[in-house]
Amino acid sequence: MMGNHTTVSTFLLWGFSSFPDLQNLLFVMIFFSHVTILAANVSIMVAIKLSHNLHTPMYFLLSGLSFSETCTTMVVIPRMLVDLLSDSKTISLPECATQMFLFLSLAGNNCFIMAAMSYDRYTAIHNPLHYPILMTHKICLQLMMASYVTGIVVSLCIVLIVFNLSFCDSSIIQHFFCDITPVASLACDYTLFQKMILLALTSFVLVGTFVLIMISYVFIVLTVVKMPSARGRYKAFSTCSSHLTVVCIHYGFSGFVHLRPKENDSFHEDMLMSVTYTVLTPLLNPIVYSLRNKDMQIALRRVLGNVSRFFSQIASKRVSNTS
Repeated sequence: MMGNHTTVSTFLLWGFSSFPDLQNLLFVMIFFSHVTILAANVSIMVAIKLSHNLHTPMYFLLSGLSFSETCTTMVVIPRMLVDLLSDSKTISLPECATQMFLFLSLAGNNCFIMAAMSYDRYTAIHNPLHYPILMTHKICLQLMMASYVTGIVVSLCIVLIVFNLSFCDSSIIQHFFCDITPVASLACDYTLFQKMILLALTSFVLVGTFVLIMISYVFIVLTVVKMPSARGRYKAFSTCSSHLTVVCIHYGFSGFVHLRPKENDSFHEDMLMSVTYTVLTPLLNPIVYSLRNKDMQIALRRVLGNVSRFFSQIASKRVSNTS
């Protein structure tokens, strides 16, 4: 069926090779962004773990989101940094499939956790008296596990479809990681039917969770506008502002890349937009939650203070030992 085509077993992640003069600058920027992402998300997880007043469903889900986003960046960014400095940018077919599976699983998990967070905010505002019963620790764990399982199942379906295609002739992926469209477009038997299935699976995650989030916020708004006091309305909206900001950033960029109609010359544009939700969004999320939340600010100051005291004690012990 493939005729005289040559079967491809390795790919070339072309990525930012189109910008050879900027690769060193990109490496420095992305490296420091990655370090900041790791430090910020780990700080949030530690602050939530050590602060008893943050042991609530909202912060439990936020900790899960921070962990998931940290893992998402670890799947993509280290490889991107290596490729920026390396002349050899090849990736084997199994490695490419593994990277796509892990990235899509974690990215889908992020979407479902955001949907769970919107349900948490709706429950807290709509049924404040029954909130401790409706959002127990067990229910939060179940929501988290359901997010992971659903993300894994959808990701597995996508990877099986993409890597059951026949890759021939071209092996250059116009991207810095193995994303769906740049890889699938290299196949010589990529049909409209398969495109529709992949679009349906992607839409199930992005559009499905976004619709659930918007439904939650419609009910939140309907509940808040009925509150008698302006202070109560402001307090209710302020508890949702951080989450809504993160949702707009995440779904805006992800939807633009994965759901808009594709053109043959759109890969460079998609690649640049992909940087936003692989680097920028995980960087902005902890900043948004820490800047707009006083409880989180207090917890982070406490954690950073303990860390600084710990290192100062180590330094003083070294000075005393040397003297």
